[in-house]
Amino acid sequence: MLDQNLQELISERALLAQQVGISKHRDGHTVDFYRPERETQVLRQALKRNKGPLRDEEIARLFREIMSACLAQQEPLKVAYLGPEGTFTQAAVFKQFGHSVRRSP
Repeated sequence: MLDQNLQELISERALLAQQVGISKHRDGHTVDFYRPERETQVLRQALKRNKGPLRDEEIARLFREIMSACLAQQEPLKVAYLGPEGTFTQAAVFKQFGHSVRRSP
């Protein structure tokens, strides 16, 4: 039951992200979908709330992936990195932006 509730809340967050993306496009303005300062704020709050048993690094990684997936509902972020797949720069892209970005070596 807990997993089901968690999945429903994540889906609700993704639906809200879709709606925000639609409203941003509807306005016809050039929009910066990726807001690093907002992401930093969300991560700080998540870490502040963390009482364990998960480590801060694990909470940050989970939230980053959720935010990455939700941002992809608005407009997938495109990130280029130096080197072929499997390099440290690709790992850095995943760590910073999550796995839902479009990446290009």
